Amino acid sequence: MSATLPKRRASGRPRVRGSADTRARSFAAVVGDGARILILGSMPGAASLAAGQYYAHPYNRFWSILGQICGAGREVPYDERLQYLKSHGFALWDVLHSCVREGSLDSAIEHHTAVPNDIPGLLRRQPSIVRICCNGGAAHAALLRYFGDELRALRTEVLRLPSTSPANAGCSPASKLAAWREALFMSSATL
Repeated sequence: MSATLPKRRASGRPRVRGSADTRARSFAAVVGDGARILILGSMPGAASLAAGQYYAHPYNRFWSILGQICGAGREVPYDERLQYLKSHGFALWDVLHSCVREGSLDSAIEHHTAVPNDIPGLLRRQPSIVRICCNGGAAHAALLRYFGDELRALRTEVLRLPSTSPANAGCSPASKLAAWREALFMSSATL
């Protein structure tokens, strides 16, 4: 009977489950005074982590959509984009603080290694946030897995939006834009 050997990476080193060199860590929250809507991703992908910027993958539609909604398009320098978001009452963060994941796909996240960000703590510090818009199903599922009961107690509205990831090719750019525009600018009377 032969022993099962660990999978090897391209480097030839064995992959150790949960090893520190594959742990991804998210960025700090981007939030200004009076933020009303929190946009949550699951965890930054490899291109974003390498660039040190949210949604840095060139084919991710996030900045294109936000450019059409509030002027925070990819052509604007990154720090200015973040200011545009804050000036429109949008905050930006990820559900997960860290996790083990090979590559960028949400499906590759090893959930038993995931450590969530303190979303309820942010909401308590920023009581003006009344809606959370999740960028895709993975962010939505993770948010509810870790904080569903607390969010219901805080009476925070949670919406699942189509992922802006290039992996979500089943939803057209026009459909993504329409869904995001509606969620970010739903009746201001409800906000």
